Amino acid sequence: MTDGIRHTLFGNFDPSTIAANADFKEDSVRAVIIDPILRELGWTHEEILRAKVIKTTGQAGTKKKEETLIPDYLLRLFGKYACVLEAKSPSQRILDTNHIRQAHSYAAHFEIHSVYFALCNGVEFALFRTSDPEKPILYFYIEEIDAHWGDLLRFLSPESFTSPAAPVYVPPFVQKEFDYKSRPLPQKIIVRKEGAKRHFGVHGYFTRQSWDIVSRYIKNFSAQGDVVLDSFGGSGVTAVEALVNGRKAINVDLNPLAVFIVKSLLTPVNIREFNDSYQRVCEEYIKKEPKTKEQIEKTLEKYPGPKNLTLPKGSDVRTVPQLFSAKQTARLALLKAIIKKEKKKHQNIYDVLMLMFSGLITKINLTYHQSSNRTAGRGDASAFRYYRYRLAKEEIDLDIMKYFQSRYKRIIAAKQDLEIQGFACNPRISVEQMFANAQIIKGSATNLSFLDGESVDYIYTDPPYGKKIQYLDLSAMWIAWLDMDVSEEDYALEAIEGGSREKSKDEYKKLIQKSIEEMYRVLKFDRWLSFVFAHKDPEFWHLIIETCERCGLEYKGVVSQNNGQTSFKKRQHSHTVLSGQLIINFFKVKTPRALLKQNLGMDIGDLVMQTIEGIIAKNDGAAIEEINNELIKRGLEMGFLHLMKKEYSDINPLLEAHFDYSFETGKYTIRPHSKFASNIDLKLRVRYYVVSYLTSMELQGKTPTFNEIVYNIMPLLKNGVTPEQQTILTVLQDIAERIDVEDDITKDGWRLKRGDRGLFE
Repeated sequence: MTDGIRHTLFGNFDPSTIAANADFKEDSVRAVIIDPILRELGWTHEEILRAKVIKTTGQAGTKKKEETLIPDYLLRLFGKYACVLEAKSPSQRILDTNHIRQAHSYAAHFEIHSVYFALCNGVEFALFRTSDPEKPILYFYIEEIDAHWGDLLRFLSPESFTSPAAPVYVPPFVQKEFDYKSRPLPQKIIVRKEGAKRHFGVHGYFTRQSWDIVSRYIKNFSAQGDVVLDSFGGSGVTAVEALVNGRKAINVDLNPLAVFIVKSLLTPVNIREFNDSYQRVCEEYIKKEPKTKEQIEKTLEKYPGPKNLTLPKGSDVRTVPQLFSAKQTARLALLKAIIKKEKKKHQNIYDVLMLMFSGLITKINLTYHQSSNRTAGRGDASAFRYYRYRLAKEEIDLDIMKYFQSRYKRIIAAKQDLEIQGFACNPRISVEQMFANAQIIKGSATNLSFLDGESVDYIYTDPPYGKKIQYLDLSAMWIAWLDMDVSEEDYALEAIEGGSREKSKDEYKKLIQKSIEEMYRVLKFDRWLSFVFAHKDPEFWHLIIETCERCGLEYKGVVSQNNGQTSFKKRQHSHTVLSGQLIINFFKVKTPRALLKQNLGMDIGDLVMQTIEGIIAKNDGAAIEEINNELIKRGLEMGFLHLMKKEYSDINPLLEAHFDYSFETGKYTIRPHSKFASNIDLKLRVRYYVVSYLTSMELQGKTPTFNEIVYNIMPLLKNGVTPEQQTILTVLQDIAERIDVEDDITKDGWRLKRGDRGLFE
């Protein structure tokens, strides 16, 4: 692998921004992405044929037919073609079947007959052997090209072709030894939430981590073959991304609906047999669909509807059956009964058909709310949208077979995506072997007794956030139709506040504490844990850091990350409801260092106000989540989170009292003609940010230069008296020490003196 190849190819241009740039079209993909790659691979101008028109004659029955082929790129050596490369716009998926067929038809044509064909849309790159167009031999995101450059060179550089006939044999890639101890924290990434068919559109759920965030963390903190655990697994994003990236996965969740979704998605099926079953189900349903009042009544007498489960408080009706009209109940009951017949033929196919059926329930109910200015089928059940069972103003009459067919297409796309992604990572194992590397467990994060101590290589988990979502209560509609059971023990172990069992904050805290203790027990030493959290109450953050430190986990830093979704509540109350999340990272070592509390000479009010003003000044305005995340991060690393939890569990009154809010931008700003309200001495403010920055850098094993320190803290001091560099240097010399001293002070590294560090040595 070549270090820094991305910078060599694209300079400071960030390929991850392409997908969000509407002006970046196919011609930009060619000029900005593909051309630099081909040049760096070693292809000369003479060897690259662009948009070459090839006229040929084909046979159509008894008549001859002229054809014109215009591949975007032909790579030619020795008078023969090595590869066809097709460019697509970023809005088009390169693994779309039609695009693959088009590129393959060029590569396989008798006048071209290239060894490889490839597709690139600026975001993704896929390379296929022309002899095997079903699975790519290489697939990656352009932003991650550094990690795949070695493979790209060995397949596609001119030196890989020694004769007109075939490429040279290249030994299999051998992964280098993985250094767990020196892993950097991933930087904030731009999400592509809808970019993976293995997740998007398979089945709705209350929350879902963006797959690309999870994938980045898994690849950063674990090696291929490692065991990855998510003990609050939900709909299985962590498990799926672990599998397609060549890891083993353990997914644990109390909610039977979540477990069902993951198991069904990861159930291998023969596509041809699955299609046959699907066609049988559709044909029988169409023949028997009840349409008249009499037919509906007869169907209801013959086939059972959902269980008569009680709905949580706040629902518009009392029981699950009241969430469906008679027509909806009759049609769903008939479809379910027909699907059940397939169970005798093949259990796996039955499970996947029931996944499609469950996804259909999301649309066929009286709580289905159609999205404004969109077609009737573009909406959501109120449990997913509003986190309560809220009846729609009117019943939306949807064609069951139309949306059952849509479910089928989504499932097929998901299965194919899983196979392609898994093969791209490890072509030596089948999809069945990949799925066999997953353990999907219905259970509690507080009891992982089925796992031995120190048996897990990496944990990425996203626990419930207090009283935000009552998962078991809100799953009642699906649980009732899928004949699932939820026990009183399940409710007792669910880590939430409130809910139908009216759990207290203390009960929630105890369950989170116990789950962290279990994570610590099963995690190997010298391995990482990434804990995703999004709560505005500092008390819960203090609980996490305190419990992790007590167990023996060493805090390594927190990353602010947008998850790519905005809830209905956030859209309605943008200035009070948080979106996004913080990912807090820990490392398990035998002698962990604990965070110390800094003595900065300020009271908690000044600390909070200074932090708020700093982030607003730095960004020329800040959203509520940016302010909250900054307070949590500074509080964690500077040691005042325990003080915040007592006095600033809700910062909204403080923000409303001292700052202006714009509903148009969604940001708080410092009021016109005003300076910082905290009235803190300049040197004390500089000290606060220098200590905070150096603490953060030391957690990551870095020693920043003087210039880097100035660059990072100066924006936080805008709108007040801006310090001179000499002032920063004076503060720095008082609290920090120079490392690797050189004549030029700006090139030295700096770290806190022992007495001022945020960590024990």
